[in-house]
Amino acid sequence: MARATSLYRTLADDISSAITSGRLPAGSLLPSLRECAEKRKLSLNTATAAYRLLEDRGLIVARPQSGFYVSSGLPEPQHSLRGIPKEAMGEAQADLMSLVLEAQGRPGHVDLAFAGPRGKRFYPGEKLARLTSAVLRSDANLISAYALPPGSDRLRSQIAQRSKRLGMSLSPEAIVLTHGAMEALHLALRVVTRVGDHVGIEAPSYFNLYPLLSSLGLKAIEIPTHPKRGLDVDAVEELLLGKRIAALVVMPTVHNPLGCTMPVEAKKRLAELVNHHGVPVIEDMVYAELQYVEPLEPTVKAFDRKGWVLACGGFSKTLAPDFRLGWVEAGRFGGAVQRLKFSVSASESMILSEAVGLLLQSGGYEHHLRSIRKLYFAQVTTVRGLISHCFPPETRATQPTGGFVLWIELPPSVDSLHLFRAALVEGIVIMPGQVYSKGPRYRHCLRLSCCQEMDARYTNAIRTLGRLACLMAEGP
Repeated sequence: MARATSLYRTLADDISSAITSGRLPAGSLLPSLRECAEKRKLSLNTATAAYRLLEDRGLIVARPQSGFYVSSGLPEPQHSLRGIPKEAMGEAQADLMSLVLEAQGRPGHVDLAFAGPRGKRFYPGEKLARLTSAVLRSDANLISAYALPPGSDRLRSQIAQRSKRLGMSLSPEAIVLTHGAMEALHLALRVVTRVGDHVGIEAPSYFNLYPLLSSLGLKAIEIPTHPKRGLDVDAVEELLLGKRIAALVVMPTVHNPLGCTMPVEAKKRLAELVNHHGVPVIEDMVYAELQYVEPLEPTVKAFDRKGWVLACGGFSKTLAPDFRLGWVEAGRFGGAVQRLKFSVSASESMILSEAVGLLLQSGGYEHHLRSIRKLYFAQVTTVRGLISHCFPPETRATQPTGGFVLWIELPPSVDSLHLFRAALVEGIVIMPGQVYSKGPRYRHCLRLSCCQEMDARYTNAIRTLGRLACLMAEGP
């Protein structure tokens, strides 16, 4: 027994030494337990015990169905940076977003801001092209016919089938196809609110929500959102009791920009609260299928009993951004959404919808998701490792539960807007924290995207950004 203990500790110490010396950099994939045992001529139990010890030391992290990776050692944010709910709107935020969008259009820049995968390996493009051609060959008349809502029966049936993986039980007849997830959010908001209503949103929150709410004459009330636990349900209950909000818009599963997922019990409680108070919650689940865990954790919609949760999803982040296919299942508001969709934009392309439906039906989508989940986890881990080595010592970064974005808290002395401008001079575009809320609340925060080729150009941009942040942290 003593010798077995000595063997696994010796193995753990050897790997630990390789990590601390830099021979195994952050984000590196370790050999599987079986490979490690065979290479070292040890038992599988010994290798397992060594890896567990390394996990306990915080040196490696396990990724389900992928393996063990070297941890970055980078601390995570611990606070929501938000004490109480408060209205949030402002022209300054819109002006800053316009500045970011203008910078993203500059040729030759490295874009660390855009949360849209770039590159062939992130999408099954060739397979989709073949399926689209097959749809046209089987029915050439589709190109000359108008599609009508609610859209392709095949795709809606496949969405309903896939919803079971997220704990939901959706009916194909209740699903309406939309022009991306943003139109799904737009339709949902229009049917559950009136001009002048207050809508609860997370803080920080997806920046496009602000102009969307403003265009509909709605006022946002920001609700504290923890970087690890997600939306503060106590704060939601307080707003509901005070009858201060007409609806909620939330992203409880793989949040953008935080990457966190609410605990299942908190999701259950949120569903119970909105059902009890009769206040609709619009659930944005566009990243929900990019969770790193298997089986996938359920959505809030999974616990909806009276139809007060409107589920919105899409395929732009996972499958085909240019197809612009989204969907909404609006619960008790389903009929109103169908009618509004017809009056706003009729229906989505039957050709594109059928091609995506065929991919889902064939199992190709699930195979693709398994692949990119592993890829995004590895890339996020790599970027966290770069941040831990290149950014100021007080920097913190989220450990996402899925997806491909990182929320970074810099030392308070670093203004991310100043960093944005300095990075632009170096040919780098970032997303400053100020666009995720009104005012200076997230002035020392930023969001980075890890969804492009992790080549020398990309990693050098991260290092340059870290150098600039260090200079700002040091002060004049």
